[in-house]
Order: sequence, then structure tokens, then C-alpha cells
Amino acid sequence: MTNLFSVFDPSTSILGMSINWSSTMIGIIIMPMMFWLIPTRMMVMWSMINKTLHNEFKTLIGQTGMNGTTFIFISVFSLIVFNNFMGLFPYIFTSSSHLVFTLTLSLPLWISFMVYGWINHTQHMFAHLVPQGTPAVLMPFMVCIETISNLIRPGTLAVRLAANMIAGHLLMTLLGQTGTSLSYMLLSLLIVTQIMLLMLESAVSIIQSYVFAVLSTLYSSEVN
Repeated sequence: MTNLFSVFDPSTSILGMSINWSSTMIGIIIMPMMFWLIPTRMMVMWSMINKTLHNEFKTLIGQTGMNGTTFIFISVFSLIVFNNFMGLFPYIFTSSSHLVFTLTLSLPLWISFMVYGWINHTQHMFAHLVPQGTPAVLMPFMVCIETISNLIRPGTLAVRLAANMIAGHLLMTLLGQTGTSLSYMLLSLLIVTQIMLLMLESAVSIIQSYVFAVLSTLYSSEVN
């Protein structure tokens, strides 16, 4: 039996260079089509989504956040949701299932929050290490726990996104491979199951993008 995770390996290449990762940037080709003088239905829908996200992120960041901060997280959401949906099409490389992609997003965000927080709000950052109302005996332990939880944040953001993308795709791949050996009755049942799984994966694609963006927003609000 071949390695199950081999379906996620970059396999297409030209002159030794992997071209699978080009699926990450295909959205840039599609985007200019939306910027017409008369907005299309797609553009109106996308504007409504952006407005909703902007209002939500603005509430999470609070009054202390700088103007335009929400658009960073809206851009991150847009990039992830596009890549997640691209991975649902057959024979298209799922870049968001790789830690190379997810860590590239989460690590710079987290480092920039930490650098900004410790330089500009040092006392506030130290105060965050000990939650309010902690007994004096537990303070050293709480500092250790809070420090560890802070350090693993970029890892948890990256792994959560990658693992959720891998899990759904693996399940669909495993079920799809059994199709050749099934009877017509079971095959029709398998097709219905696969369609339902595809709908679930579509929902997961949006939810995971939203979770990534919201958690990034919450982490940024803590440093102000």
C-alpha cells in the first residue's frame, strides 16, 4: 500500500522546479475581472463579506487599534479561503494543507505582534503573564504556563489549518479509492456520501479561514 499522505506531495514540475505552488497565486489572475465600473453580483457579495468581517474584526480589536488594521486580517482570510477552495477541485494541489504555507502566514504575524507589544507596551505584556486574581503561590507557575501558551500560538494556528485540510481530503481519498471494487448499489451510496463530504469540506474551508483570521485578530488586540 502506498503512503496515504503522498496525495499531498508536490508532484508536477518543469525543469526540476515544482509548479504545484502556482495554485496559491492563481487568484491574482482572477481578481482584476471583478474590478469593473459596474459591480458584478460576485463583487457585491464579496463587498458584503468584507464589510461584515471588517465590523467584526473592528469590534475584536477595540478602540485602541489603528485604522486599517482589519484589512490585514481580511486579506489573510481571503487568501486562505481561496486556497482551501482551490484544493477541493480534482488534481489541484492543496497548498493550505502544508505547514510551509500555514507557518508562513502565522509566524510573521505572531512575531510582529510580539515585537510591537514588548517594545511599545512592555508593562502591559508583563501584566498579561499573570491573570488577574491569581494567588501569589501560583504566580511562578502561571508565568510559565502563559509563556508556553504564547510561544506555541503560531504553531497551533498553522497546525490547526493544515490538519483540518489534510483530514477531510484524506477521508475523501480513502473513500474514493474503494469505488472500483463496489457494486452499483454501494457505489451510489458512496457517491452520495462523497457529495455530502464535499459540502462539509466546503464549510470547513470557510470556518478554518475565519478561525485563523479571528484568532490572529485576538492576538493582535492583546498587545495594545
